[in-house]
Amino acid sequence: MSYVILLLIHLLAAAFWVGGMATLHFAVRPAAVATLEPPLRLRTMAAALRRFFVGVDAAVTLLFVTGVAMILLAGGFRAVHWRVEAMMGIAIVMAGIYVYIRASVFRALRRAVEESAWPVAAGRLDMVRKLVSLNLALGVAVFAVATVGRAG
Repeated sequence: MSYVILLLIHLLAAAFWVGGMATLHFAVRPAAVATLEPPLRLRTMAAALRRFFVGVDAAVTLLFVTGVAMILLAGGFRAVHWRVEAMMGIAIVMAGIYVYIRASVFRALRRAVEESAWPVAAGRLDMVRKLVSLNLALGVAVFAVATVGRAG
């Protein structure tokens, strides 16, 4: 597969993940808070996150596969610019946060919603919000490193 195709897939996956986090954080969640009562809001957000996370699973996988493939095509880590190492480091942290959200916090949120334990569900959703906020900031940092880092 050519480097350009790998880069396109890589950028589309990154845009999906970071753009999706921004959409959920700045549009979907505030709209749900403004218009839905807590039980419906929590059910809606859990359902939206479930659907989004299916796409993020694929995006994270594609990001790592295409990233490693591009590094290998460039000649390995010794041949790449410092920004590639920085992006990979940040990506590993982001993926770790995502795995924690997906495997622990989101699972607890879904269980609380299924049991109609609304205060518990609200607490889990708030934890998801905080961790997604962190990952969103890290994702923006990756985009900054990728673009600004080209200058030097």
